[in-house]
Amino acid sequence: MSAEPSEPAAKSLENSSAPVRAAEPASPGRRRSSPLGGQEATRSERPWGQHSWLCQTAGAAAPSGGSEPHEVGSVGALFLGCIADDFTGATDLANNLVRAGMRVVQAIGVPAQPLQADADAVVVALKSRTLPAGEAIAQSLAALRWLQGQGAQQIYFKYCSTFDSTAQGNIGPVAEALMEALGADFTIATPAFPDNQRTVFKGHLFVGDVLLNESGMQNHPLTPMLDANLVRVLQGQCRRKVGLIDQQVVAQGEAAIRERIEHLRAEGVGLAVVDAISNDDLMRLGPALKGMPLVTAGSGVAIGLPANFGIAPSSSASELPAASGLRAVVSGSCSLATNRQVQAFVQAGCPALEIDPLQMAAWQAAGVDGVARALAWAEPLLAHGPVLVYSSAEPAAVKAVQAQLGVEAAGAMVENTLAAIARGLVALGVRQLVVAGGETSGACVQALGITQMKIGPQIDTGVPWCHAQSDAAPQGGLHLALKSGNFGTDDFFSKAFLNLA
Repeated sequence: MSAEPSEPAAKSLENSSAPVRAAEPASPGRRRSSPLGGQEATRSERPWGQHSWLCQTAGAAAPSGGSEPHEVGSVGALFLGCIADDFTGATDLANNLVRAGMRVVQAIGVPAQPLQADADAVVVALKSRTLPAGEAIAQSLAALRWLQGQGAQQIYFKYCSTFDSTAQGNIGPVAEALMEALGADFTIATPAFPDNQRTVFKGHLFVGDVLLNESGMQNHPLTPMLDANLVRVLQGQCRRKVGLIDQQVVAQGEAAIRERIEHLRAEGVGLAVVDAISNDDLMRLGPALKGMPLVTAGSGVAIGLPANFGIAPSSSASELPAASGLRAVVSGSCSLATNRQVQAFVQAGCPALEIDPLQMAAWQAAGVDGVARALAWAEPLLAHGPVLVYSSAEPAAVKAVQAQLGVEAAGAMVENTLAAIARGLVALGVRQLVVAGGETSGACVQALGITQMKIGPQIDTGVPWCHAQSDAAPQGGLHLALKSGNFGTDDFFSKAFLNLA
C-alpha cells in the first residue's frame, strides 16, 4: 500500500460546489472530520456417501434465505457440510479447514441447485445470528437438507468464538433443531479458538486474559455478552440438559473424552460444553468427534477434523487467481479491534471517510444521495492506494445513534449504506476489497450478488483472502476478505493488501 505523508485532497460532500482543500494530517489519537459528517436419539446410521470437490457456481440462494425446497443431488459427496450463522464466521471456519488441507468453497446462502464439481467441505454462509429464532432455525434446516443432498458425512454448525447470542438464542435453538433433524441425541459445543485468544476453562469463555463479559463484548450493540459461563448461557437457550467436558478430561485424549461423552449421555445430557485452552486440546478433541453426526463450535475445532478423513495440510488447497485492480476497505464493525485498525489506517496518513448514520438518515429524508457523495470522494483517491470508508465508533457513540434511530433502524442504515458503497467501489474498479464486521460483510456480499467464494490464503488468524465472481466485476471477479470485527492485528487494513501482492 502507498502511504502519503498527509491525506490526499478531498472534496467536501456537504457542499458539492465547495473548493477542493487538503485535509490536515492526522494527529495521534484523533480522527479527521469526515465529508459525510462523521468523525462498526442414538447416533445416526444413515449412509453418508462419498468424497467430492466443489468449484463451480452454487447458484442463487432462495429469496427467503433458504426456507423454500431445494433441488439436491450432485456429482459426489462431501466430507464436511458446514452451516455458519454469519458470513465472516463462515470464512473463518473455511480458513481453518483450508489450512488443514481441505479444499473448501463457501456458498452464500442456501444454493438453489446441486453443485456440479467436487469438494472436501462446503460452508453454507447464512445471516442468521441475529434473526428471530424461528427464522434462524428455518434457514439452518434448509441448509442441512441441501448438504444432506450432497452426501455430507458430518454436519458442523459454526457460531462466533465469542458465542454471540441473546438469552433466547440462536445457538441453542438452532443446535437442537439440527439434532432433531439428524436424529442425534448428543453433541458438543465450544467456541474455543486459542490462536485468536479464545479459550474455554471450567466452562467459562476467556478472551485473552479476561472473561468474556469483561472483554468489551458486554457492549456489543446487537448481542451483548454479560455472562462468561457457557454452560449457564447455553442451558438458558436449550430444552436439553447441558453438561461439561472439562480440561482435565480433554488433556487425557480421545479415549477419555469418549468415555466422558458416554457418561454424560447416560445422565441425560444432550449438549456438552468442552474446555480447550490450547490447540493441543483441540487436536485431542478432533478424533473423539469422528462419526458424531453433528458438531457445534466456533472455527477452532475445525483444525482437528480433516485428519479424521485422511486429509493432511497442503498449500495447493489455498491457491487463488492472481490479484489486480484497485483496493478499498469498508468497515461497519464497532469492535475494539476494528476501532484500533481504523485508527492505525488514519494515523498512517491514508484516506478515510467516516459515515455518520444520523447525517445519512437526515440526507435520506431530504432526498440527498449520501452514497453518491461517498463515491465521489473515493474516486480520485483510489489510484493512489487503498481508501477506507467506515462507520466504526466507540460504544457511547453507538448507543447515542441507537437512541435516536432505534437499534434495528441504525443497524440497517449502516449496513445498507456500506453495502451500496461497496458495490459502487467495485463499479469504480476495486478488485481487492476488505470488509470488516459480520453484519456488514453479509450486506456487502449480498449487494455484490456473490453466491460462492473460493477460500484462499490466510491474512491473519481466522481471516483468509477469497475469490468470487460478481456481476459488478464481470471480467475475472474480485478478491474479497471478510473480517470478523474482533479479528486481526492493528495494521490489518494495510497488511491485507501486502499479503495479496
